[in-house]
Amino acid sequence: MPASAETEQILRVAADAAREKLGEDLVALDVSEPFALAEIFLIISAKNERQAQAIAEEIEDELLKQSLKPRFREGRETGRWILLDFGDLVVHVMHEQEREFYSLERLWRDCPVVPTS
Repeated sequence: MPASAETEQILRVAADAAREKLGEDLVALDVSEPFALAEIFLIISAKNERQAQAIAEEIEDELLKQSLKPRFREGRETGRWILLDFGDLVVHVMHEQEREFYSLERLWRDCPVVPTS
């Protein structure tokens, strides 16, 4: 079953927030078929740790306006790979080097891409 319209709406809010802080190479993947714990992964690149932290903070602030708080948050202190779990949407804000090294898009390449705008 594909990602719900509600999750896609949350995705667009998060993606707009990431773009506001100059997040790059946004890719959203519908992981609902192989991954039972979420519907969409949003992957965002940041040039440095401070930018990654700013992107994550902006996403949290904007989704809080929608009454959504992350269920889980990890990596904010270091800013190399910040994971924000909003339930059906999981956001990965990654330093460019981590993104290249871990290559999440390759790992989830069988999942359909979801438009972020």
